[in-house]
Amino acid sequence: MEDAAEHFMEQEEFDSGEIISPLPPFHHPPFRSTRLHIQRSNVCSRAYFVVVMVFFHVYILNVIALLLYVHYNNGIGDLDSSNGSPSAPVSGSGSRVPQPAPPTDLHVEDYSHILSLPRIEGIRVGHIQRLSLVQDRTHEMKTLSLKPLLFEIPGFLSEEECRVVVQLAQLKGLTDSQTAFGQEDSKQPLLSLSTDEVFSLLDLNQDGLLQKQEIVSHSRSQDGTWLSPVNLRQILTGLEARPTGTLSLGDFKQVFDVSQHSALHQSGKLHSNFKQRNKHTWLYQGPGSHHVLQTLRNRIISLTRLPSPLVELSEPLQVVRYDHRDFSDAHYDSSPSHSETTCSHTRLTGNSSALTEVSCRYLTALIYLSSVEDGGESTFPVADNRTYDEKALVQDGVDLTDTQQTCGKSNLKVKPVAGTVLFWYNHLSDGQGWMGELDEYSLHGECPVKKGVKWVANSWVNVDPDHQQQESYQRLVAQKYRTKSGLEDYYQSVSHSDFHQDL
Repeated sequence: MEDAAEHFMEQEEFDSGEIISPLPPFHHPPFRSTRLHIQRSNVCSRAYFVVVMVFFHVYILNVIALLLYVHYNNGIGDLDSSNGSPSAPVSGSGSRVPQPAPPTDLHVEDYSHILSLPRIEGIRVGHIQRLSLVQDRTHEMKTLSLKPLLFEIPGFLSEEECRVVVQLAQLKGLTDSQTAFGQEDSKQPLLSLSTDEVFSLLDLNQDGLLQKQEIVSHSRSQDGTWLSPVNLRQILTGLEARPTGTLSLGDFKQVFDVSQHSALHQSGKLHSNFKQRNKHTWLYQGPGSHHVLQTLRNRIISLTRLPSPLVELSEPLQVVRYDHRDFSDAHYDSSPSHSETTCSHTRLTGNSSALTEVSCRYLTALIYLSSVEDGGESTFPVADNRTYDEKALVQDGVDLTDTQQTCGKSNLKVKPVAGTVLFWYNHLSDGQGWMGELDEYSLHGECPVKKGVKWVANSWVNVDPDHQQQESYQRLVAQKYRTKSGLEDYYQSVSHSDFHQDL
């Protein structure tokens, strides 16, 4: 029995890999105490590992939560905004809402950082979005149509603000509006010129040959009442088809006859007989102008969510007065983009070979400054039509663009109410965040005033369809402003058109 016990002890010493010295016979520590000590060590190790892992996971979760907080508090609105203003809050309907008006100072350093053109979604006709354009007040923006994308915001201006704008326009003085498209509605006959006389007028150096630059120079002089853009385009096409790149008198006669035929063929097209009768003036809205005009401009920036430099460098505010029976035929505020045209507002950096300058207006904000007792509605003849066909505008001999005769047949009419603003996009999106093709459904006019006087203000935002061209223009303006020591004094000393010429 003693031999077996000794053998067992030796086997335990061998298994543990340790040499245990024999203990005195009077001290026999129990074998189980050693194994219990090993189990307590394992439990402590596991507990320590669990605690470390819990703290590690809590740390990771805190980091993720912090990143999400930063992302959602400095989201897309800040990235898209070129003026560094905070992103707009979200209304109860989930639509992004503009912040109150930004400061009135010009953001010169931001002029070359226009990234994209934000565009408000209409959702559906009748959809209402709640906006915060003025502190402690909520406006409702209603979608009137999707083609064009058209919105109505009542109470955009207060009665007092409308009254001030009207008074400023009266102090400035109003002039009769001229026809914007096609031939003017005037009793003065156009000059009648022979083909030889036209050739001689175009031949600036009188060498008996027409060069491309001579034709382009004439088109940009803006005095071609005797030669339409259609004529010029046909003549230039004929010149470029010649191997010599010039036109002799004989060649010119052939080309000119074709251009005359094309102009006659297009005489029945839209806008060829555009008419309007009203009075208008322009009000500057930059530094030094009346605070109501600056507030109006800043409110447009908040409403449209466009970068402030685009709005600040756009046309001044146009104020129009419609008296009894005054009207405006249906027309487009902007122009389609062609290789032979350049935008008026960026002409300084535009295509030097362009034949004509056109208005490039991304959107229109039409503000009613007075209510009208009868008539004077804004009309959108083809709003939300399933399709658009220019030929369909004339039905049974009735021209839908003639607001004097066909206002009642328009798809959409809006009655003037003081303080209400209509705004719509004149162009579609190009799918990349910039201005695309002209929206043909944006055709609109003003019905004749039957009783009362109608005052409106037009605020247009000018954008060049060529993104790079717009950026070049922004940089040119920024450079020009940086060379001016007294920016506000300079701004007050020139008109909008003089400013562009001075550049």
